[in-house]
Amino acid sequence: MAELIPREVLFGNPERISPQISPDGSQLAWIAPRDGVLNVWVAPVGASGVDWDGAQVVTDDTDRGIRFFAWARDGRHLLYIQDTGGDENWRLYDVDMETMARRDLTPFDGIQARIIATRKSHRDEVLVGINRDNPQLHDVYRLSLTSGELEKLIENPGYAGWLADEDMVVRGAISPLPDGGLDVLVRDGADDAWRKLLTLPADDVAASDVLAFTGDGRSLLAISSIGTDTGRLVRIDLGTGEAQLLLEDPEADVAGAMLHPDTREPQIVEVLKDRTEYHVLDPSVEADFEAIRALHPGDPQPVGRDEADTTWLVAFTDDAGPVQYFSFDRTGQAGSFLFSSRPELSRYDLARMEPFSFKARDGLTIHGYATFPPGFSGDERPALPTVLNVHGGPQARDVWGWDPEAQWLANRGYLCIQVNYRGSTGYGKSFVAAGDREWGAKMHDDLLDAVQYAVDQGWADPAKVAIYGGSYGGYAALAGAAFTPDVFCCAVDIVGPSNLQTLLESIPPYWKPMAAALYKRVGNPETDKEFLWSRSPLSRARDIRIPLLIAQGANDPRVKQAESEQIVAALKEAGIEYEYMLFPDEGHGFAKPENRLKFYAAAERFLARYLGGRFED
Repeated sequence: MAELIPREVLFGNPERISPQISPDGSQLAWIAPRDGVLNVWVAPVGASGVDWDGAQVVTDDTDRGIRFFAWARDGRHLLYIQDTGGDENWRLYDVDMETMARRDLTPFDGIQARIIATRKSHRDEVLVGINRDNPQLHDVYRLSLTSGELEKLIENPGYAGWLADEDMVVRGAISPLPDGGLDVLVRDGADDAWRKLLTLPADDVAASDVLAFTGDGRSLLAISSIGTDTGRLVRIDLGTGEAQLLLEDPEADVAGAMLHPDTREPQIVEVLKDRTEYHVLDPSVEADFEAIRALHPGDPQPVGRDEADTTWLVAFTDDAGPVQYFSFDRTGQAGSFLFSSRPELSRYDLARMEPFSFKARDGLTIHGYATFPPGFSGDERPALPTVLNVHGGPQARDVWGWDPEAQWLANRGYLCIQVNYRGSTGYGKSFVAAGDREWGAKMHDDLLDAVQYAVDQGWADPAKVAIYGGSYGGYAALAGAAFTPDVFCCAVDIVGPSNLQTLLESIPPYWKPMAAALYKRVGNPETDKEFLWSRSPLSRARDIRIPLLIAQGANDPRVKQAESEQIVAALKEAGIEYEYMLFPDEGHGFAKPENRLKFYAAAERFLARYLGGRFED
């Protein structure tokens, strides 16, 4: 077996992540630990590259760490958001790079702030969404970075999202419909009336997205599955409503596009299949992208550029190595390595992630990834103890690339199976719709069929299969224990709901505008109470015969603590073996490294007890 990788190396703080170049290209910012807490650092950039010796920390978080930040367009201020204890009540903060003064720009209790737009046409301003007056709705405010003053521009009449043009005018809005669909509204100017540009039917919402106004303000770029199955990249004329097709793939949705910084026209488009496929639409960047692809064998992801458009930042994801960041000089057509997110991993033997697919019991093609322990390659593989690692969402998907949990499980001696079960995104709208009202039913059958496929291939030992996951994956783990305990020998649930009725009745207030879409996918708590109860693991807690590990954040606004408390109480009453970990300073997932490491220590001991793998003392 490969050398045991310490949990700290896999799940502790990264060394550096998330580089962002300043608008004028003179400074590089990134996230790195200071005294064990993630903060933002900045270093000057000169003709010879980044002056790492001149790096300084510019934020002062001592608790949860900073995970999201951005340069303001004035190049003087850095913006970042932070919540308290994982409650997702994000406040917006800044630091003045000249004075190092820090401000709470949204100093209101119990609110959630969202950055709507920053534009170089208004360098001193930020458009911010704040749900101060109505917890369900984010009004639009204009923030002056010079004065710190907030001015309300738009009172939200019921919209779920906003879109600003390049002149910093909010000209797009997303209006939810009672059936779960969406109206995309536009207007010609700040003083003009809203009008409907198009309607996204409920089945099209998951495979569609609104990206940006073009630079001239005359068109809207969007991903749309209207009239087809997969999400296609289109340009919609705001005057006529006509959609021009820019790119489509019959097998998968367009996943995103890199837009020109000024014209906002798409330059490079991504389609996510087993790995990411790239389509260069702008000939002026074709040579750049070819040179970037030659830098690293992984999949490149553009993460930023300066306003002169001469320096690009690129992150490469690889299945058997940490994320690697490069700077690319377009003038010299040369790339420079910046840093690795976790350089210490280079001394360990890491595992490859292998795509696979199979036919579910009803004939639907399901895709997934298998990660075997290092050394277990080729056709001659023994049947291994296996962990079915179920992704959350469920309107999300697993992807090829660096996955610390897959590496952790493979290193401990397990086959890690990840499945994009029906209801996952990326494979077209009909694949998502196939998961409607199928929590604990056909969605769960896909997971069971994946296990059977792995057993039939000789990969998995059917007597030693665990089910593991967070959020929806946590629900799946509970469902596996309650509905199909004969398939699994143990289960690990991280912030997973046990009762779909109480889950839907306690969603965060700012989810309410999109509640109809959620009810379409899961069930309606007002009209489907018996149905939701039948699909709730809590309803069959007494059928559980396998041990469980349950982990929960006390401040989780999505899956409340009560979801774990209910199932724990039922297990205790029934005398079923379980472990319960409650983190009082966490929310929907574990942000603090000490909490992550505590959980993974417990989880690997739990799995070793029932699967027979290794664990770190």
